[in-house]
Amino acid sequence: MAEEFGTVVIGAGIGGGTVVEELRDAGYAGSIALVGADPAAPYYRPDLSKKVMLEGSDPADSALRGEDWYSAHDVSTFFGTAVTAIDPASQTVTLGDDQQLTYGQAILATGSTPRTLDVPGAQLGNIHTLRDAGDAVAIRSQFGEGKKVAVIGGGWIGLEVAAAAKTHGCDVTVILHTDAPPLSSVLGTQLGEYFEELHRKNGVNFLKQADTTAFTGSDAVEAVETSAGSVPADLVVVGIGADPTTGPAASAGLTVDDGVVVDEHMRSSDGSILAIGDIANAQNVLRDERLRVEHWDNAVRQAAVAASTITGGSAVYDWQPYFYTDQFDLGMEYVGRGGPDDDVVIRGDKASDEFIVFWHRDGRVTAAMNVNVWDYGDELRALIGKEVPAARLADEQVSVGEL
Repeated sequence: MAEEFGTVVIGAGIGGGTVVEELRDAGYAGSIALVGADPAAPYYRPDLSKKVMLEGSDPADSALRGEDWYSAHDVSTFFGTAVTAIDPASQTVTLGDDQQLTYGQAILATGSTPRTLDVPGAQLGNIHTLRDAGDAVAIRSQFGEGKKVAVIGGGWIGLEVAAAAKTHGCDVTVILHTDAPPLSSVLGTQLGEYFEELHRKNGVNFLKQADTTAFTGSDAVEAVETSAGSVPADLVVVGIGADPTTGPAASAGLTVDDGVVVDEHMRSSDGSILAIGDIANAQNVLRDERLRVEHWDNAVRQAAVAASTITGGSAVYDWQPYFYTDQFDLGMEYVGRGGPDDDVVIRGDKASDEFIVFWHRDGRVTAAMNVNVWDYGDELRALIGKEVPAARLADEQVSVGEL
């Protein structure tokens, strides 16, 4: 006999954890089930590459709520449990233990799955991706003075792990398959070079134009074999991107195209199923385009929209993409969505490590980034899409609020 719920939330990350709070805060009185493959209650995943790795904090300290909050708010939890199928006809969710839950509304918040490398030796010990608390603890446990760490990939996760490992005295090499600087596909060459130099001056090595061909070792990894040579490694972290976890959505026959296609209210092609967070390819009414954004800020805000939709509200997806990173002594916030070929305008002295960057295309601001300067978030967000001459953006005699 299936257990009946008003709403079943599938995925217990930041998005899933937030949406049950938003529902209760909005006065939703129906029964709620929160299902997650991770055995832990929802927690802030950004802390994994920051607090957990840098400070050695317990992932439990990053929990959204204490576990007793869920029972106190009539939320039934199924942690450490995967969803194997969704049947929209009967509005039934099947769990890995064959237990079934019925729903009036379902919310998919299944996040993304890190890509791995299918090469010889990939099964060796001490080769990790970073997705959950267990990954972060396992990686952090291998840090130590003189330990050889190889990071494959130069995206945000890869560079944050590299910075954390180097801070703890490891000998770190970042392996890139192209000759381009890290992050250049997002920030462009100039800012990619800035981040590469940040890491180099902190002692991180880079090996470029190096395709990973194998991992070697006996039980645990001892080296990464690449087309550009061998890299000794006591620990390997593979950070080559992630794919939206759309298996449950596909099993339900939902429209999937680089994620679950949803409207501005987070509703999928089946009106009883919503999707939020990393998996949601959602209609952004502010930008008049579809966006799929892999960042906690987006998941939290889309959770509020989904809760509004279910409780009869009118909230829509109407904000600019946002993310941040902390690496060594650099703190950065980025808003908007620029292209790597957009014109780059620097306000301030980049060499001082305190400056603002604008991406500019066809006379309009497409994105902005503040580096080690704060309290500009709202002003920068307001500039996205606005026509501002490049010379005015760069002119420090004009305050950011006056642009």
